[in-house]
Amino acid sequence: MNSAAQNHAKQHAIERRTARLRAVQALFQMDIGGMGARRVIEEFKENRLEGVDDTGAEGVADIALFEKLVRGVVEHQTAIDKAISAHLAKNWRLDRLDATVRGILRAASFEILQAPGTPTKVILDEYTDITGDFFSGPERGFVNAALDALARDERKDVLNA
Repeated sequence: MNSAAQNHAKQHAIERRTARLRAVQALFQMDIGGMGARRVIEEFKENRLEGVDDTGAEGVADIALFEKLVRGVVEHQTAIDKAISAHLAKNWRLDRLDATVRGILRAASFEILQAPGTPTKVILDEYTDITGDFFSGPERGFVNAALDALARDERKDVLNA
């Protein structure tokens, strides 16, 4: 791969990671503030899909991926929440989790369940890293374990190949 192609691939990866991070932030805002997807998407498109945010992340988001994640989580939320709940530790309930952790789990689970073209390793790595953007404690391991369990059930051919 030549230098220009490498730079393009790197930029594309940054845009996708930024879209995932912003989607988690949008899902948090919807969860806490009760805003609808359309309103949050428009707000983010106008004000928050470029530049540095409060986590220190900088970049331009892949707008199509951002919208796909937010709309997809809303559209498939019942199935997503059921899948997440089935993979939490025995005494954990989704509604008791921190709203940011819920957003991370929902966005990642949407990709695991509804985006078969995205490699499982990419999904797990991206959302585990995003968790680290927000938390310095055990949340990163918790999210990774829950997503790994879900991916193993839903994407057996990918993880066990």
